[in-house]
Parts: sequence; structure tokens; C-alpha cells
Amino acid sequence: MKKSLIALALVSSVAVADEGMWMPQQLPEIADQLKAAGLELDPNVLTKLTEFPMGAVVSLGGCSASFVSPQGLVITNHHCVYNSIAYNSTPENDLLANGFLASSLEDEVAAAPGSRVYVTKAVENVTAQVIDADTAELTGKARVDAIEENYKSIVAACEEDAGHRCEVSSFYGGLEYYLIKQLEIKDVRLVHAPAEGVGKFGGDTDNWMWPRHTGDYSFYRAYVSPEGKSAEFAEENVPYQPEHHLTIASDSLDEGDFVMALGYPGRTNRHRLPSEVENTFEWSYPNTVKRFSDNLEIIAAQTENHKDAELKYASRVAGLNNYLKNRQGMLDSFANSDLLQREQAEHEALKEWVNGSAENGAAYAEDLQAIERFLAERHKGDREDYYRSLAAPRLLGMAAVLYKLSQEQSKPDAEREAGYQERDLPRFKAYVAGFERSFDASVEMALDFYNLKNYLEAPLEQRDASFDQALGLSAEMSDAELRDVIASWYAATDLTELDVRNQLLAASPSQFADQDDVFVQAAVALYPQQQAEQDEAQELSGQIQSAYANYMRAKIAFMREQGEAVYPDANSTLRVTYGTVTGRDHGTYDGTAWTAFTTLHGIQQKATGEGEFNAPQAQLDAIKHRNYADYYVESLNSVPVNYLATLDITGGNSGSAVLNGKAELVGLAFDGTLDSIISDWDFNIDNTRSIQVDSRFMLWQMEVVDGADNLLKELGIE
Repeated sequence: MKKSLIALALVSSVAVADEGMWMPQQLPEIADQLKAAGLELDPNVLTKLTEFPMGAVVSLGGCSASFVSPQGLVITNHHCVYNSIAYNSTPENDLLANGFLASSLEDEVAAAPGSRVYVTKAVENVTAQVIDADTAELTGKARVDAIEENYKSIVAACEEDAGHRCEVSSFYGGLEYYLIKQLEIKDVRLVHAPAEGVGKFGGDTDNWMWPRHTGDYSFYRAYVSPEGKSAEFAEENVPYQPEHHLTIASDSLDEGDFVMALGYPGRTNRHRLPSEVENTFEWSYPNTVKRFSDNLEIIAAQTENHKDAELKYASRVAGLNNYLKNRQGMLDSFANSDLLQREQAEHEALKEWVNGSAENGAAYAEDLQAIERFLAERHKGDREDYYRSLAAPRLLGMAAVLYKLSQEQSKPDAEREAGYQERDLPRFKAYVAGFERSFDASVEMALDFYNLKNYLEAPLEQRDASFDQALGLSAEMSDAELRDVIASWYAATDLTELDVRNQLLAASPSQFADQDDVFVQAAVALYPQQQAEQDEAQELSGQIQSAYANYMRAKIAFMREQGEAVYPDANSTLRVTYGTVTGRDHGTYDGTAWTAFTTLHGIQQKATGEGEFNAPQAQLDAIKHRNYADYYVESLNSVPVNYLATLDITGGNSGSAVLNGKAELVGLAFDGTLDSIISDWDFNIDNTRSIQVDSRFMLWQMEVVDGADNLLKELGIE
């Protein structure tokens, strides 16, 4: 039994070809694989974050992007700038539907409030500073507090270099910590976005599907002060001049070619324990699917025949649809897999390895037992608090955040809770300002009714008497009474006014206490209890942090005994993944083979002239007349649109530059296929395929359809 468990565990945990979201500094460990796969650069070059090509890769704080000109032009996915397009759209000037093209710098418009471009300048291992000798001796909340104090101290020292944003990121479950220093560009402007019938062609129907024909690309520009410093939006600001930028590939991209994606993947969970896998797929994701599906129905009903509300919620709806399909796809894949059984076997093999020697047992055994107890406690609490955690109206959430900010602002900056310091104020200001174009009272009241009805129907022990009292709720309420109470809140509140929210940004705790707004009063009343609950949660988090880090230390030692490099789970930091342009022998549903490329012919065949397949007429005319310009590919008898590759990506990789072996831009990653999105938990080379928009299609669309001659010239396309 011991031999079979370990053998099965190795099948589960050993990285296969094309698998891995590698930290740049790890690439020398897999240099031979990279060169064999087709990388023409020295892999060591990719470890230098301020040199080419890594110096051209940036983060948007949720999406990836890259500089593609000396004048700060940034390329990313259409869906990554979707909120900025919606923010600038009105019923009279619907940029979502029609697209946007600035013919000059003067015509570029401000992106949505809070939009940022982050340029990585340095990465440093600070594990010894975060978990110093004193902190290592602590447990529970004391450990969390000490880690936070060390974190704030490191960040404060880093941010003495004005205009930079610094973060300390955790790797390997809290085993290692790295300081990430980034130039924070605050003046971001929308330059070009194709029409929604291009950038979102296929909509939710085609989302996560193949074949795909989506022109998921758009352009921002980064601006700085005339002195070249990070600055808020101002007319006198000038385009940022990056030290490095990517160029569009001159060579044709073909099936079998090497590609690599450089970007900021959000979260993966490949090192999770079996109990976490079970809790996620048997409880968390099913509840998420139900809630998101219901929310989408409510928003659709409330925004029907209400164009302004529809535009306000367009970005939220797109996000909900994306997550809904993602989570349902994961559930379907999980149901047809043996993931949990393999994870259980791997964990049993790890425990056998730990208990197989006195040295390993002394180092790891206690924490392997402890982590299971702590996780069980967390999962139990999450289930008990589920409905209560969703019950708070959005305006109450706004009031609670601003009241906590006021409490923290009454302290010296160094003593404030992380996330509420002076460095974080721009984020709060953007949150308050962005609310204006993302909120509609009728929509929110309908969502509140749904959430509160579910909450009030939950068992008494899962409800919160203080919350009920603060908002005047009771389980005995009829639906009509609940609707009346909700309506009374919105009739009396002033939080829907931007001026009021801005005043609260600078208000003291006593000024909050004097407010008669129902949401502000509730936030003030609930604050002490929320702080007590936060302290309790941090006590458990501190216990988990210590045990989880040692669990990962054991797992890494176990895997390295097998001669394997171990990449950490994604955590929104810069990573490199590589693979090849490759189709599949079988599709998700019909069993047919998937070709590596799709072409303009598919757009022509899918276009219906309405809804999700409303391709612009100018585009369809160009396809009909075979106006391919210089982008025709003989083997495809058309222009390529999207292509498949074996790149190991996830959310956050959206907008990632996909480069060939010479580090030339050949496309942008924007999606995966439905049966491979479970790769967040379980990479399978047979199924895993990323979907990219081909750079040749982007150039064709810009030249032939949108007439973006100014941008093509800036990109060096003559």
C-alpha cells in the first residue's frame, strides 16, 4: 500500500511539460526545458525584471498588460478595460457598443477612477524580516499582528521612494515572503477599444468555449507629470516613456511553435489540502453558482428597458457571468475527475514520508495534524456565517468601510491597520467616486431583498441579533414588510450622493455618530462587534499561518527528493509560463478535433447582426470582399483570429503578453476552455488549453476596419 500511495502521489504532484506558473528567478532551474521547447533567449535574461522583455510587462491590478511603444502605449484585453469603456459611456454615446478610438493624445479620455498601471522595479526576498526570530515564537492573533507590523515597516521603508507602490506577497502558504516594488502610474487613459461586437464577440455563449472568434484587445496609455513622476490625472501630464516595450512579431506563428505568457496570474490552488478541495467543490462553489445565477436574473429584470442602469451594471454583469461559467465548469470537471482521491493519496503519501523517519517526524508531524484541525474550524465557521456574510446592503458596506477608515485615521499612520493607511486613501477615493456610475437604487433594493430574505430564513443560530436590531429586521416579516423596510432605507439615505460620500471620507468617528442616515447608524452600531469578530478570525488565521507554512515546507522537501522544481501557487505576482501552439484531438462536448487556429470565416458564419454575435458591418464587409491587407495566411486561407496553446494560465493572466521564442508579441491571452479551467486546482496537459487573440487579427482589425492608422504607426507597423 505504501508504494502505491507514493507512486500515485508523484503522478499528482510532479510538474509535467508546459505546466507551471514560474517565478522569474526560478527559470534557470528549468532552463533546459525552456531551450528544448523553443526559447531562443538565454533564460537568465527573463530573471532581470527591469530589462527586456520583463521590463515591458505591467500589471493593471487584476489584469496583465504590456508597453508596446516608447510613448507609454499599453496593450491588454478588451474585458480588462471594460469598466473604463462603460464608465465613459452614456445612452447618447455608447462606447461599449460603438467602440472608441482617440485620433490624437488630446482625444484620449480618463479611465475609470482607480485605474492604475504598475511597473515592477524590484523583487526582494524578505522572509527573514517578516518572520523574524520574535515573530516565529508567536501564535494566533499575536503572530498575525507581528507579521502585519513587520509588513508595514518594510512597505513604509520601500515607499519612501515617492510614486512607488510596494507590497509584501506570501508564497508557498506563508513559507516565504517577497517585497514587490512597483512604479504606480495613476494617470491612465483610454486610447482605443474595438466595438463590443469585436471585443466581446460571442459574449457569454462563447465564453470559455472553442472555437472562438473574439477580438479581446484594447489600449490604454500611461501618463506621468512633466517631470516624469507618478501623478494624478492632469491636463499637463505627458505620456510615460518606458525603458522597454514589446514589438509585434514579424515572423508567422504556426501550430507547434513555442510561446510563453508573461503576466500576473491571480490565484491557483494546486498545493491545497484534500479537506480544502472537498469544502470548495462540495459546498463553496455550488453556493456561489446559485447566488451568481440568481443575482444575474435580478439585475437583468431590473435593468430591462433602463439603458442607464444597464450601462452602470454592464461591468458587474460581465464579471458575474464570467465567474458563474467558470465555477460551473469547475464543478462539472470535478464531478468527472478523481481529483479528490488523488489529493487524498498524495497527502497520505506525504504523511507516510514524514512519519518514515524520526527527523522528518520531529520537523513536520505536529503541524500536519494541526493544520487539519484549524482548517476544519474555519470551514465550519464559513458555513455558519454564509448567509449573514451576504446580507449587508451595498450602502451599508460603503458606510462600514468609511467608518472603519475614520477610526483608523484617528491613529498615527504607522499604527493603523494595513489597508487603511495614508497610502491607501487614493483607493478609497476611487471607490467612492466609482460608485456614481455603478449604482442604481432599484437594482440594489431588489438584490437586498434577495439576500435578506435568504438570511432571515436561515436558522436562528446563523443570524445576528445586532444586525437585525440595527436595520429593524425580524424573521416574522412578510415579503411585503421586508420590501417596505428596504424601501424606507433608500428613501431616507443620502449615501447615494457623491458629495455626502466625499464628506464621510474625511469625517471623524464622532461626526459619523452624529449622522442620522440609517446605513451610517447601522455601521456605527455594528463596528464593535465586527472588530471583535475580526480579532477572533485573526486568532485562527495566526494558527493556520504557522501550521500551513510548515506543511508546505514538508511538501517541498518531499517533492524535491524526487528531483522536481516546485513552483508556488499563483498570487497575483509576475510569472512566466511556456507551451506550444496546439489544438486538441477532441472537443469538450461533441468529441470532434479542435484546430489550433480560428479565422475570419468563423466570424462571418457566426454573425447574426444582433445580441452577442453583432459583428460590425464594416468588419463583415471586409471579410466578404476578402480584404485581408498584409495579414493573409495561406495555410488558413484567411486571417487568424484566435489560437489555442498549452499555456498554464488563470484569472489575472488576462491581457498577458504571449511571446514567441524571440520575445516578440504574437498575441494576448484572454481565456481558457471550459473543461480545462479546473487547472486552477489540477493541471492536465491533455485538456488544458489557453485561448489567445492573434496579433495578426488585432492589426487587421485596426487597419482594415477601425482605421487606427495613428496607433499602427506608433506600433511600428508601416
